[in-house]
Amino acid sequence: MSPPKQNRIQKIFCTTREAADLLGVSIRTAQLWSENGLLAAWKTAGGHRRITRDSIEHLLGRPDNAVARWVAHSMRASPGGTGMAAPAAFRILIVEDDASLRRLYQAKLSRWPTKPEVVVASNGSEALDQIKLHEPDLLVADLQMPGMDGFHMLNTIRAAPEHSDMAVVVVSGLDPEEISRRGDVPAGIPILPKPIPFDRLASITAELVARRQAAATEPPTST
Repeated sequence: MSPPKQNRIQKIFCTTREAADLLGVSIRTAQLWSENGLLAAWKTAGGHRRITRDSIEHLLGRPDNAVARWVAHSMRASPGGTGMAAPAAFRILIVEDDASLRRLYQAKLSRWPTKPEVVVASNGSEALDQIKLHEPDLLVADLQMPGMDGFHMLNTIRAAPEHSDMAVVVVSGLDPEEISRRGDVPAGIPILPKPIPFDRLASITAELVARRQAAATEPPTST
């Protein structure tokens, strides 16, 4: 006889099927929640997903708040009202102190085929607040800004584990020598020169969108 559901969670980790059963959701929903960080998970060498008991317990302990936040960020109900869901729009945060350039970003990005949702901030401090509120998929940042500049902002972001998966691109009018003199930016962040290279940014966005779509449509793995 199989143990009661409430006892099965005492395992250190669960398969996707077990996690879905414990949470009362479909296997595909459990997969999406693990892919988007609501559940802590990894894959074995054989490609099987394993979900930590702690993250399941955490979610079961406060399902209303945790699930609502994830659904608001990652899912949108389909027009037919069938209960199916579609990925949320790709969200880009623009951090630029020049108001005219912020408007230019918004005008240009609104015409991209990827149709990203655009959020703006005028300095690093405001950007950190926007990140907490909107959890952007891509951050496009200037370096010279009043108050908290881009250097301080980027170091703060990269020091926060919860933002480790957020893509970041710098667009700056500073030359490489000046950027280096002022402390440089964290490793792995590309620096694009002004005037704003919208074609390059569009290519980066398209690649990130394609990766997210591929992850969302990944065939269910064996559990």
